[in-house]
Amino acid sequence: MTAGKLKAGYFVLTAISTIATSWFFNYLFFYLRDRFQFDNRENLWMSALYGFIYVFSAWQCGKFAQRRGFITSLKVGFVGLALTMVAGALVHGAPWMIAVLVVYSVVLLFTWPALEALVSENETPAGIQHMVGVYNITWAAAAALANFTGGGLYDWSPKAAVFWIPAGLFVAQLLFVIWLAPRARHVIAQVPEPAGPHRPEAAAFRQPVSPQTFLKMAWLANPLAYVAVNTLLAVMPGIATKHGLTTTQAGWFGAIWFFARFVAFLVLWQWNGWHYRFRWLLAAFVMLIVSFASILLAPELRVVAVAEVFFGFAAALIYYSSLFYSMDVGDTKAEHGGLHEAAIGAGIFVGPAVGAAALQFLPHQANAGAYAVSGLLTCGLVALLWMRVRR
Repeated sequence: MTAGKLKAGYFVLTAISTIATSWFFNYLFFYLRDRFQFDNRENLWMSALYGFIYVFSAWQCGKFAQRRGFITSLKVGFVGLALTMVAGALVHGAPWMIAVLVVYSVVLLFTWPALEALVSENETPAGIQHMVGVYNITWAAAAALANFTGGGLYDWSPKAAVFWIPAGLFVAQLLFVIWLAPRARHVIAQVPEPAGPHRPEAAAFRQPVSPQTFLKMAWLANPLAYVAVNTLLAVMPGIATKHGLTTTQAGWFGAIWFFARFVAFLVLWQWNGWHYRFRWLLAAFVMLIVSFASILLAPELRVVAVAEVFFGFAAALIYYSSLFYSMDVGDTKAEHGGLHEAAIGAGIFVGPAVGAAALQFLPHQANAGAYAVSGLLTCGLVALLWMRVRR
């Protein structure tokens, strides 16, 4: 097996993982609404719990992958994910479902940092840029497809969509990794390690701030983007009810920003003028705040649809910045990938927690969560500007 075919195998794993996790997590909130009568507040608390555990899981699992091996980490993750999906399909009662989500929040992170490191392993700086681009396009396309089809699949069979089909996909991935492992060892043994320590690309040193500062700014911006993303995912059942959408229609409509993110990834992959340019990160963050508030507060679907397009563009550039700088700055890619995922977890926790708390203490203000999270994002914008000025 050639190195190129091996990397193609990693991208297949990335696509299947994205589809399986999207069907589970994105439509879990519809399942909780229909099965346990969870409203926006309770779904937000569930998302916050997931994010809280995700932070520590990502950090530690990234270290595990770096020390014990990326393939070993994938095996552990896919076994755990498959068992968790089966448990979710069999248990009854909201407390048990919370326990399933807790376990999922741990075992999931044995996979993503390892996959992110594998796609960029033993690559030149130009190769890293290319591979990270392909990786982003792969998972973004898979996420858009999963969200677009998940609503119809859910209406056909909620348990199959959320649990059983993802469980089957995780088992298939485990078998594929077991088949791939000896071939990966053979290929890696023939690939020489890069000579000398890795250095960021030349554009990083033509800016008034250091590459490490860009990495830290991206690590601040990306969790704040996930503040918006996961708040949006958690309240999507409420948005669907507000606009009179079925779950199938909510999947189609909610997929708009997923497809916009995919298109943006394609552009960002081919055009590197945004690398180490603060103005692009700043513009994306402002766009994120405005589009997020519009999606939650706009009374008409056409306004929401337009806002979703801009939301997808903004989320793409911010995410791409975090992952690219994580891979471009430094040599411990799995640990940096773990920190990238840990930062995502921080956003997954903080955004829904703020939204849920606002609804908890202001139950008669339907838009309290939207206002609170938008305010939090604005504070993040101020912090981002302070980091840039401070250098």
